[in-house]
Amino acid sequence: MKILIPPSEGKSKENTSNIAFEKTEFLFKNEIKKVLEKLSECENNALTNIYGSSHEKSVIQHKENLELFNNKCSLAIERYSGVVYSYFDYKSLNDSSKVFSNNNILITSGMLGLVKLNDLIPNYKLKMNVLKLTSFWNPIFTKSLKNEDFILDLLPEVHRKSYSSDRSIKIDFKFLKDNKSVSAGHNGKAIKGKFLRFIAENNLERLEEILTFNEDGFIWDKNAFVKKI
Repeated sequence: MKILIPPSEGKSKENTSNIAFEKTEFLFKNEIKKVLEKLSECENNALTNIYGSSHEKSVIQHKENLELFNNKCSLAIERYSGVVYSYFDYKSLNDSSKVFSNNNILITSGMLGLVKLNDLIPNYKLKMNVLKLTSFWNPIFTKSLKNEDFILDLLPEVHRKSYSSDRSIKIDFKFLKDNKSVSAGHNGKAIKGKFLRFIAENNLERLEEILTFNEDGFIWDKNAFVKKI
């Protein structure tokens, strides 16, 4: 089993390790170098579209990305600081649950590939929906995941294009009102974090047990976790 989650837009800039990324044993270094080649070929006037920031900020982010291998690192679970990660609250898990999480949760990064929570990674900024990164990573992710019994997919739609599997179970959280369901959107991020914590705290590896999750009114209805409002 593997649980796929997206990286967070928010990242800590603090480096808790003195190790440069180049000195780590990260799995996808060759692939990352190809992503950096794509970035290095980008024209200066294209940077605002790639980074979604002002030109001044985009130039700074671009330079930092191109220096990726020389930059110092933090553990991935310390680097990502978004809502899902906050509600997952990895730090407060016991040792057994941390080991379980390190072994089973993977972050799908447009820059770095498949990232484990205890991987050392540098700070960076690059979304999955630029430079045809979903197409680039798809065969790589697909090969890496091919032997899994099943995959729990907590990804947004863009990231779901970054791999292919017939053993993937999409996990979505939705609101139901007047018999119409809509995505929980930003509100769904907190419940995703709680869902991850439920799995990790109980070391769950059987799908039928995982789908018993019932918190904040969300219940599995065979297609998604739904909350009536």
